[in-house]
Amino acid sequence: MPDNKRSQAITQGVQHAPSRAMLRAVGFTDGDFDKPIVGVANGYSTITPCNKGLNDLSIKAEAALRKVGAMPQMFGTITVSDGISMGTEGMKYSLVSREVIADSIETCVQAESMDGVIAIGGCDKNMPGAMIAIARMNVPAIFVYGGTIKPGHYKNQDLTIVSVFEAVGQHSAHKIDDNELLQIERHACPGAGSCGGMFTANTMSSAFEAMGMSLPYSSTMSAEDAEKLASAAQSAEVLVNAIKQQILPRDIITRKSIENAVAVIMAVGGSTNAILHFLAIAHAAEVEWSIDDFERMRAKVPVICDLKPSGRYVTADLHQAGGIPQVMKMLLVHGLLHGDCITISGQTVAEVLKDIPDNPRADQQIIRQWNNPLYAQGHLAILKGNLSTEGCVAKISGIKNPKITGPARVFESEETCMAAILARKIQPGDVVVIRYEGPKGGPGMREMLSPTAALIGEGLGDSVGLITDGRFSGGTYGMVVGHVAPEAYVGGTIALVQEGDSITIDAEQRLLQLNVSDDELAKRRAAWQPPQPRYNRGVLAKYAKLVSSASKGAITD
Repeated sequence: MPDNKRSQAITQGVQHAPSRAMLRAVGFTDGDFDKPIVGVANGYSTITPCNKGLNDLSIKAEAALRKVGAMPQMFGTITVSDGISMGTEGMKYSLVSREVIADSIETCVQAESMDGVIAIGGCDKNMPGAMIAIARMNVPAIFVYGGTIKPGHYKNQDLTIVSVFEAVGQHSAHKIDDNELLQIERHACPGAGSCGGMFTANTMSSAFEAMGMSLPYSSTMSAEDAEKLASAAQSAEVLVNAIKQQILPRDIITRKSIENAVAVIMAVGGSTNAILHFLAIAHAAEVEWSIDDFERMRAKVPVICDLKPSGRYVTADLHQAGGIPQVMKMLLVHGLLHGDCITISGQTVAEVLKDIPDNPRADQQIIRQWNNPLYAQGHLAILKGNLSTEGCVAKISGIKNPKITGPARVFESEETCMAAILARKIQPGDVVVIRYEGPKGGPGMREMLSPTAALIGEGLGDSVGLITDGRFSGGTYGMVVGHVAPEAYVGGTIALVQEGDSITIDAEQRLLQLNVSDDELAKRRAAWQPPQPRYNRGVLAKYAKLVSSASKGAITD
């Protein structure tokens, strides 16, 4: 059977002469109709530095596809910049964009009967959006990450975009002046690439490499380095071989390979958003995977990488220290990785890692020695209790106090909370509650980097708790709990919290508890009325009608 059977379905036979005529207009010649047609899903835009360099990668991949006997068809996918829209109404579109990206890739590849697709993305939702589509379609595919941004520098400190958000809080607390804030802003983002710490983009790229859907070392390369272009070309070559061998995404995306991905996420100190995205990816691939599986993995995988936001180093440093292959080899040696999982190259994980040292180099501190981890267990904890019966996510790395009980400070939106923080109305010991920001209630489940970074900047990161049915940026750290489910909009207990109620966040016991009697909660629930939708038309209204609970991955299909 020909390896390009999908595309041949629309290019062979007399009845398909019109199809061939249209393809001739975009560069096909007589001999090209027997070649596999490969989509190049190009996420290039100048909306964000994360995607600024993707067109060069796409052109490089396109040329490599032609060289190895395939016919590329390039098409565009969207992106939005979380960092730019953070703290605004526009942030409600961020998680929505994951679905738009997935739907657009699926639509284009399936409509044109492409034989495979190379997806090239940069900003946070590009990765999960592409992988959801890849898992749904199950045609040969590979993901190419646009690369990390290099760190900015100011006063001998490495800067990332999170440095600017925290500087806003420092400025509010009068710890830095106007000029210092301006200088941090000017120096934080020096060029192209995704946010430089182990934030969401770098977390997801690392996880895709671990899962076998991207090439070794590709997930931590810097966007502006020449090796990123070479990796894009190599990825195209590997994909054409996968088409010939019919190595399909669902051969690669399995329960065991998702365990590999989550093990790496824990080991590198990755983003809370990875939990939401892998629930959605598993659903798309029809792999059995639940929120409780993350807690199972957390309990046995140590954090061995000292990376921002709570650590000292950036992803470019991790690359120089050995990258994800070094992290994976350590996990494999210690029985925390499935070496028999297949990768997009056709090799198993164990074969890919065969020549990687068992231990990291002694002349670096980014990847810790196995007997000296940063934390003995993973950092992404699943908490449950009467405030979140379906579960919620706490990032417990970099916190001094894993438990807090304090009075609730209740806010109906991120904006009202941010105003209170900047007005210095939040005190040590408070537990901030931001609600009606969930998948349906927001809608769109906004990230809360602005208030969390402001708390850090004001020096309240270790003494104030924050819970929300919204999300957190991959750059967030501190005593913060997100993805609270059920969300307020559907009548979850978070909707019943009143100002001054006692709330306990206990990371060690994995508990999120509203310290109010069941009888009182029953009275409040009987009196609660669901709010009117914030949007009645357009994409946000459609999303609110379709989207599931965060505990299911905020999926829409």
